[in-house]
Amino acid sequence: MPSLKIHQEKVTPSVAQGLVKGCPFGAISYEEGKLAISSGCKMCKICVKRGGGVVELVEDAKKEVDKSLWCGICVYADCQEGEIHRVTYELCGKARELASVTGHPVYALLIGHGIEAPAEQLLRYGVDKVYTYDHPALEHFRIEPYTAAFYDFIEKVKPSSILVGATALGRQLAPRVAARCRAGLTADCTVLEMKDNTDLVQIRPAFGGNIMAQIISPATRPQFCTVRYKVFSEPKPTTPHGEVVEMSIAPEKLSSRVEVLKVESKPKDVDISEADVIVAVGRGAQSEGMRQMAQELADLLGGVVASTRPLVEAGIFDAKQQIGLSGRTVKPKLIFCLGISGAVQFTAGMKSSDVIVAINTDANAPIFDVAHYSVVGDVAEIMPKLLSYVKEVKHHV
Repeated sequence: MPSLKIHQEKVTPSVAQGLVKGCPFGAISYEEGKLAISSGCKMCKICVKRGGGVVELVEDAKKEVDKSLWCGICVYADCQEGEIHRVTYELCGKARELASVTGHPVYALLIGHGIEAPAEQLLRYGVDKVYTYDHPALEHFRIEPYTAAFYDFIEKVKPSSILVGATALGRQLAPRVAARCRAGLTADCTVLEMKDNTDLVQIRPAFGGNIMAQIISPATRPQFCTVRYKVFSEPKPTTPHGEVVEMSIAPEKLSSRVEVLKVESKPKDVDISEADVIVAVGRGAQSEGMRQMAQELADLLGGVVASTRPLVEAGIFDAKQQIGLSGRTVKPKLIFCLGISGAVQFTAGMKSSDVIVAINTDANAPIFDVAHYSVVGDVAEIMPKLLSYVKEVKHHV
């Protein structure tokens, strides 16, 4: 990281007083003829610009990485009990798209036990090679052995970029492996782009969704990122091609301080990410009567009800029903947005929906910027008419 160097021989009382007074963070002090900068410094560099050479910005020597030694785009295949999470297929499609820029191969990394069938399945989604670590110690997810296998793969194969699904497992594993590689990780990316020099441009909302940050790691390899389910489109399976490569690792590296005594499957909740039809409720439709009509509409269309963050924070809806950056990312065939203004945090989680119908009294509401069908009006007046129309249509079908 860059640092600030003080040239004490150039310090004069007048210059020192000006720097002390001009520091917006109160991080500069002048005592007994010595100028000092405390840990309160935010590196705004005002003292460098106004100090007349008294304070110098010293840049660290940039670490160079031989990018030619790192080749390939790898997708971590999230597989539990023999079933691959569908975010893996979405990432395989995106990896193939990124690889077309550099001509790199696409890999998949599969860790577990008895994983022959899932490995063959991955070859139908554009993967050139599936690297597998199949061992009894990897039957159930435990962070230490999974990290060891993942890191062993990176050391042997040296992929340039690694894409991990932002699942419960992926969110634990990716940062652990990235830290072991002394590399950065960008979480919850919404856009991925590839440069000709193999630098992966990782784009995600930042500062509460007010900006889209473009993050690049030119000095480190591999490049890690996680992506939520439903952010990218899942490709259609094709005729299998490529090969499965069985990897080996020393058994002692798979040791763990965690012992799995028993595995119990809990009842599956309704996952709004999987719904084809969603009726989303915002503050403009939070009354009990409106929520009942939203549920009725969802039932008629075979969908589910979801909400925005404020209604979850108010205790009206469960957190699992929240759409947005801090909730779930959804991509239904049809979504109704009732009384939702359309803050960036919400729209980032649903803007890829096939058909978006928005109802709001404010004609300038941001939700209309992403909606395919916009209805300006009071949702309390429009919903009864919409319900009546849907019932009539279903009656004649």
